[in-house]
Amino acid sequence: MTEIKGYKREKREVRIQNIKRLAKTFFSNRIGTLGFVMIVIFFLIAFIGPVVYPYSTVDVGKGPLMSAPSSEFLFGTDHLGRDIFGAIVHGTKTSLIVGFSAAAISIFIGTTIGLVAGFIGGGLDNLLMRFTDGMMVLPKLPLIMVLSALLGTNIRNIILVIGFTGWTGTARLVRSQALSIRERPYIERAKSIGAGNGYIMYKHVLPNVFPVIFANTILATASAILAEASLSFLGLGDPLSVSWGQILNGAFVNGAVSIGAWWYFVPAGVAIILLVLCFTFVGYSFDEILNPKLRGR
Repeated sequence: MTEIKGYKREKREVRIQNIKRLAKTFFSNRIGTLGFVMIVIFFLIAFIGPVVYPYSTVDVGKGPLMSAPSSEFLFGTDHLGRDIFGAIVHGTKTSLIVGFSAAAISIFIGTTIGLVAGFIGGGLDNLLMRFTDGMMVLPKLPLIMVLSALLGTNIRNIILVIGFTGWTGTARLVRSQALSIRERPYIERAKSIGAGNGYIMYKHVLPNVFPVIFANTILATASAILAEASLSFLGLGDPLSVSWGQILNGAFVNGAVSIGAWWYFVPAGVAIILLVLCFTFVGYSFDEILNPKLRGR
């Protein structure tokens, strides 16, 4: 019993040391650190901003219509006289919630399919990969648009649609890793002592592919944020919530570009670009750290 406790304690200490080493390596990467700091700032804006800077979509006529930035309205007003700065602040939360939730769904589906296909192999692998190939050849944005229109344009449905259509890349990536891991000696030893496939996948294969999954999760979050912004810009976003894509849609529909009302669309566009770049920087930094070939390069 004492030996078991000692083994568990030693294993926990090794895990903590690995996490510390990973954190130290990550924060020595300037691009990754910059992305992480920017993500923290966006989180603060998303969850503290609405408390200190109230905004409501029904505040019609609060200011002059399409007025330029001023001391009262930092980013100007939209075609209904609403404060664009307030909309940007409140839209940050929508983007983050959709991004993380949709990414979690797509990563879970992709990881499950990739693990089963890569480790089990055979006919099941062929079946799952042909299904994955079929999903990959479908144009993603039109598919998301059709599904969103059919299911209804609310945040929950948007998250589900983006999540259930964005797992294919993860499945392919995890499968390739699982194919390599299943041939290793410790997997053969686990099979020889009677361990089942489920136990081996959970205890041995999943921990070894987790670094790849983690890095891919961050990139999937950026992709989901961009997909939500695209849907909202095309008029398929949730009309009851504020989002950056809806701001761009309002600017486009009301001719902000043609009349030179740059304050209507530039802040929202810059916010989308910055947030997506943040996650991209962090994702590629982790990929570089966790992938020996990229790290050596």
